[in-house]
Amino acid sequence: MSLTPDPVPRPTGAPYDPTYDPLTSATPGTDRAYAPTYWVATAGPPPADDGPITGDTEADVVIVGSGFTGLSCALSLARDHGIKATVLEANRVAWGCSTRNGGQGQNASGRLSRSQWIARYGRETALRLHAEILEGFDYFTGLVREFNPDPQPGGHVYVAHRPRTFAKLSAESEVANTVFGYRTRMLGADELRRDWMDEAGAVGALHEPLGIGIHPAKFAFGYLRAARAAGAKVHPGSPVLGIDRDGGGFRVRTPHGTVRARAVAIATGGYTSQGLHPRLRSRIMPILSNSLVTRPLTADEIAATLRSTAFVTDTRTLRFYYRRLPDGRVQIGSRSAITGADATHPRHLRLLVEGLHQKFPALEGIEIDYSWWGWVDVSHDMMPRIVQPEPGDPLFYALGYGGNGVSFSAQAGRRLAGLVAGRKPAGLPIFEGALPGHPFAPFRRLGQRMLYRWYHHRDEAA
Repeated sequence: MSLTPDPVPRPTGAPYDPTYDPLTSATPGTDRAYAPTYWVATAGPPPADDGPITGDTEADVVIVGSGFTGLSCALSLARDHGIKATVLEANRVAWGCSTRNGGQGQNASGRLSRSQWIARYGRETALRLHAEILEGFDYFTGLVREFNPDPQPGGHVYVAHRPRTFAKLSAESEVANTVFGYRTRMLGADELRRDWMDEAGAVGALHEPLGIGIHPAKFAFGYLRAARAAGAKVHPGSPVLGIDRDGGGFRVRTPHGTVRARAVAIATGGYTSQGLHPRLRSRIMPILSNSLVTRPLTADEIAATLRSTAFVTDTRTLRFYYRRLPDGRVQIGSRSAITGADATHPRHLRLLVEGLHQKFPALEGIEIDYSWWGWVDVSHDMMPRIVQPEPGDPLFYALGYGGNGVSFSAQAGRRLAGLVAGRKPAGLPIFEGALPGHPFAPFRRLGQRMLYRWYHHRDEAA
């Protein structure tokens, strides 16, 4: 197993910090280099930005975070509401999850299934939530056409790794079809192997028709170009050190200048530090996800493994997500370390490599060209929020996608822009109330360790 260093020349700035941890670090750093992802290495040079904040200035709206959500918000504020926002980013544009994810644009958001929506919210609310997320997927699809980030349509293949999980997928498919009119279908083991992939141990799958694989960095850079062309300012190298009330608005402090604004929108995802704002303390549980990309597969290897380019997840709680990329490589990701301090330990990469080999024995020993990890923003109730947490206080946020934000972040950013502009979206649970806190927040990682052991035991039981 070999690791190829990132071939992209790095501009002057701080080096990448592989041990960054949002629960223990005050800020993500200042102007740090990108993680050594396949996406950054193959996206081409980043588009122009507006450079770091270098003095005191004013803006109508400050957006904290330049990932998919923050840039979607800036784009929508400009295009839909005539508001030219100022986006502040601690490091490089889209430095966090938006250049570290798997590029799986699903018709989903949060960690709950549609049957779980019904159980939690009731049938009518679940139907309206489905319509909202479907509208968001349509909006995402339009942006994909505009930005052209190497799209791979074909939907989502949800692979059952045990007979019991195939039965659960079948029940979920029935709910999707009969209640929501979402035409999913089940694939038997023979059809799965013949037409989609030859995965060892797979007993079948559910196929969702809506799903587009994308190149995340190219998508983020498309957002950057479009937002700036519409009038937004995007300032990397400008970490937010404090958000202070100032009359009816805010003073947003950075190392080299303060931005006065009437409103602040926070879109920092899994990179939300504990000290960013009191209303966000312990509202997100950041979870590390590991990812790797192989060398390009040969024609024989493709025939023996991933025949389709539709993206895939499996039914483990500690799930694997994977796909064949346009250049023939395989990308696969799954859980990683508990803490940033432990993220560099080789056992986490080894677990991912072993998962790849277990699924596709034909790839055992294949060269690994890229390896990285990143933080996922998981809410304590497993669903996102796009809200104004305190009525009358012009501070807003969109957070908590739980690993399903590649496509829904487009809609979340657009809804966040509407909130900032004074247009509250139709009543749904994801638009109401603050993210829930956790009464045992200081001990969350102790619980996470125990849960990981239990999940692994349950996932691999016959």
